[in-house]
Amino acid sequence: MRAELAQAAAWLAEGGRSPDARAATSDLSMDEALLLHSIGWEPIELVFGVSVTSIQAGVWAWGRGELPSPSDAHNLAVEHASDRLGQECAAAGGHGVVGVRVDLEIHARHVDVALVGTAVRPVAKTNHPPGRPFVSDLSARDFVLLANSGWEPLGLAFGASFVYAPRRDATTAIRQSNQNVELANLTQALYAARETAMERMQASGIRLRAQGVVGVRVEEGPMRFARHVIGFTARGTAVRLGADGHRHVRPEVVLPLDDTVVQFEAGSLRSQG
Repeated sequence: MRAELAQAAAWLAEGGRSPDARAATSDLSMDEALLLHSIGWEPIELVFGVSVTSIQAGVWAWGRGELPSPSDAHNLAVEHASDRLGQECAAAGGHGVVGVRVDLEIHARHVDVALVGTAVRPVAKTNHPPGRPFVSDLSARDFVLLANSGWEPLGLAFGASFVYAPRRDATTAIRQSNQNVELANLTQALYAARETAMERMQASGIRLRAQGVVGVRVEEGPMRFARHVIGFTARGTAVRLGADGHRHVRPEVVLPLDDTVVQFEAGSLRSQG
């Protein structure tokens, strides 16, 4: 008993942490952390991945068809940021990153990509970290649902394409100025950018040996600094079926008790007599 008390006193004097203990840092909500624990996983560290990739000067001014320099710069920036995120996850002893927030900005001369997420791992330490941690922009809730159904995330699948939309000549612009017509040059450029970006995202998933991409987010439209260029970007989480096969998930009805909408005031039930 005396030895145990002395050990407890020493533990408290050191701040209540064992030599190999490590405080978890996470941007997950409380219910997301509890959901992770319900399937035997735990958050361990907040990890980052950043990349700034240059774009060749003058590529936005003139061109025809796709502009390869900004398209390649986007894909390279996302790839490097994702790799660095995975490296930080591996250094923290994690098996993967969930809830990744993607902050992507395209400028005239460079592409900025910043990824932030929570590294997670199974609670049982008998599971050794994989050679390449997965990176997923799915929320912790979606990750738990994916795991319960027998699927597993592999990494970010992404693709981008920027296409030059030919300007209308003066005669066409004057002829169309007083009528509602489709701007075929912009329509065709958007279709071309979309097809190329989606193909690149699918190819990115195939390189990860995925069976599909879920949670896809797309952004499209003219560039604010080069409105004659149409950009289309797509990204999602590449997934594949686990070794145990697909499992059907039975939905559960959850009734929240923290409804902020007040239907009536309890005091109104009192008699006014």
